[in-house]
Amino acid sequence: MPYVNADPHVGFAMEIIRADVIARAKKLQGFEVFFNTGTDEHGQKIYQKALETNKNPQVFVDELVGRFRGLINLLQISLDVHFIRTTDEHHIKAAQEFWKICDQNGFIYKKSYKIKYCVGCELEKTDSELVDGKCPIHPNLEIELIDEENYFFKFSAFQKQLLDLYSKQPNFVVPNFRFNEIKSFVERGLEDFSISRLKSKMSWGISVPGDQEQVMYVWFDALVNYISTLGWPEDKNNFEKFWTNGTPTQYCGKDNIRMQSAMWQAMLLSVGLPHSHQIVIDGFLIGEGGVKMSKSTGNTVDPYEVVKKYGAEALRYFVCAETSMFEDSPVSMDLIKQTYNAKLANGIGNLVSRIMKMAEVNNIKAREIDLQDFEKPFPYLELLQYLDKYEINKALDIIWKNISIADNLIQTEQPFKTIKTNRTKAEIDIKTLLLYLIRISIMLRPFLPNTAEKIEKLIKENKSPETPLFARKD
Repeated sequence: MPYVNADPHVGFAMEIIRADVIARAKKLQGFEVFFNTGTDEHGQKIYQKALETNKNPQVFVDELVGRFRGLINLLQISLDVHFIRTTDEHHIKAAQEFWKICDQNGFIYKKSYKIKYCVGCELEKTDSELVDGKCPIHPNLEIELIDEENYFFKFSAFQKQLLDLYSKQPNFVVPNFRFNEIKSFVERGLEDFSISRLKSKMSWGISVPGDQEQVMYVWFDALVNYISTLGWPEDKNNFEKFWTNGTPTQYCGKDNIRMQSAMWQAMLLSVGLPHSHQIVIDGFLIGEGGVKMSKSTGNTVDPYEVVKKYGAEALRYFVCAETSMFEDSPVSMDLIKQTYNAKLANGIGNLVSRIMKMAEVNNIKAREIDLQDFEKPFPYLELLQYLDKYEINKALDIIWKNISIADNLIQTEQPFKTIKTNRTKAEIDIKTLLLYLIRISIMLRPFLPNTAEKIEKLIKENKSPETPLFARKD
């Protein structure tokens, strides 16, 4: 879940698009899916930004949240996605109930302490994690010193249980090299961490139950969204269906690995709830200046601007096919434009136009047995095997193999010419091309849903597109 301290950028768009691809693929296989996204709206970073703009924090986040919620329609995200705000009344009550149970179980205590703190990460930083006294992820922000009495979570009590979890679930964190990072972190030993802030210094947070002088630390509050969105603690049926008996999976950036795969899992253990099923760790998108794209750095690319210029599916395709799934990748408007022209306009769009024009002009329709593929369960096991490993780009490679085969058939057999001299052979070739187009359309459903729907309609109506699916951009 992104912080609403500024407008959204393509880094969050990448995460929600990739999660949507996986969710759509699971639905196509017949699974019931609960897809959750939302906004993280508490914490010091947002509090400071609101003060800078002379606004009440609630007013500040209310003004920004629409831009994040708007990404659902903008990016063709599944319309049944559940959107949660950490300022929602139910989430606040759930976070407080989670605290109470954790406290009752003996995993919360109070003490005075001093730490170095990165507001950008909303995390404590040790000297070994700093470079020239700065956080390497947020080098433009000053490290703050916190000296106060707060509540602490007994993170140190869960080292063995976490290591046991990692041992029993060898694919708990994807990719494997990130899993090795978190295992090494836990093996070195865990330190208890502060889970509250003095309200007199930073009032923007959920009140600690039984102590009106303290508010919850933002991560202790925000992570609870994964279960509060399911109606926990009241809706036991929904919780058991999708969490206890389901496969709860979380997508996040590599700067969240500690919180998602260690802190959150320990928190769940502390209240006696089942752990997550899998944590998928994205790399960073690298913006102008060769550094991580971030709102604090100011080197962001606006997803609204991308969609305005190239359409939603240009962005969906770029973050799924042209960026690394797990390593850092560069992004810019120019790179998105290059991909749009090469892969969408000259690739998919051109192929559809050529095949459908041959079919329409010569009144050659797809075989009825091939059209029935549109109604069958999603059959492409090789593609799904890659998606099960979150290797979305490799799944798209399979689609491109089919596009290349179809392109090659057109070039070598030239049915647009042979139709004049050997209609029987040309008709077989064009029907074969239509079969490939049917397959491409079905395989595109999780990735480019609108394009898949348009291609299916053209095939069923045996028409060529009146305008290109993707008009080339200069």
